Amino acid sequence: MQTALFQHQSFLGHDTGAGHPERPERMTAVHRVLEDEAFALLERIEAPAGTEDQILGVHAAHHLQRVQAAMPESGLAMITGDTVACPTTLTSALHAVGAACAAVDGVAAGTLRNAFCAVRPPGHHAESDRAMGFCFFNNAAIAAHHAVHHHGMERVAVLDFDVHHGNGTQEIFWKRPDLFYGSTHQEHIFPGTGRADERGDHNTIVNAPLPMGSNGAAMLAAFDERILPALRTFHPELIIISAGFDAHRLDPLAGLAWTEDDYEAVTRRIMTAADELCGSRLVSVLEGGYHLDALAHSVARHLRLLMEA
Repeated sequence: MQTALFQHQSFLGHDTGAGHPERPERMTAVHRVLEDEAFALLERIEAPAGTEDQILGVHAAHHLQRVQAAMPESGLAMITGDTVACPTTLTSALHAVGAACAAVDGVAAGTLRNAFCAVRPPGHHAESDRAMGFCFFNNAAIAAHHAVHHHGMERVAVLDFDVHHGNGTQEIFWKRPDLFYGSTHQEHIFPGTGRADERGDHNTIVNAPLPMGSNGAAMLAAFDERILPALRTFHPELIIISAGFDAHRLDPLAGLAWTEDDYEAVTRRIMTAADELCGSRLVSVLEGGYHLDALAHSVARHLRLLMEA
């Protein structure tokens, strides 16, 4: 079994306009660093398009219809104050969904050891009936539901180390006993959710907000003391990572102080948990990360560890 990289040309075509932080150059930077010979044996898979059935597993029908109707024939369309679409955005969003679900398929079937989905647009801010925060469809949440609905899994976890709280994933998981959400994020920034007392109807949500300026040691302590013990109690059959790299000290959109070493350390902890709990079944889905060099090098460290599993 190998580690697979799921990618698609359409992720470069999602144009958000001049000056927007969630820009095609993010994907170019990731692809450039993965040209290193250290990734020569990495299996690269073209992501299929996700289906309406997959999206409707977690999103309301009127949300899908609203996104479809909002796509412009030319130029750019402002979906929300920060979420922008171009004529090919829907194609990109569908392939992002398809990448996450296909990665789950491969890992669930045992044909892949683990997988990283280098996708955009990201997904963890998309709620069941609302696009926001650069996100249209919640890729990680859709993949988690796909694992339950299509593969018969009874417990699936999403762990999120993006600097922003995944309000969409939390909202979608809130009433579900079969889905676990654990998140570290900077407190008091967008989207304003993710307090430690937000636990969900079945106590399957664990938030660890971190003060501005927190370094990687604070994040690792939050994983060791709060998130991973709760994850072990939940005992998932699959772990999905919402892998945002915008808590890096160089990232322009927030104020945490992580480094590439910290991303490697948290990845190693999650992989160890996957080994212990779910037969190493692990899928990682790209979320944020807006300093191009920090994003590229952090992804490289994350993916190199996945390949060593």
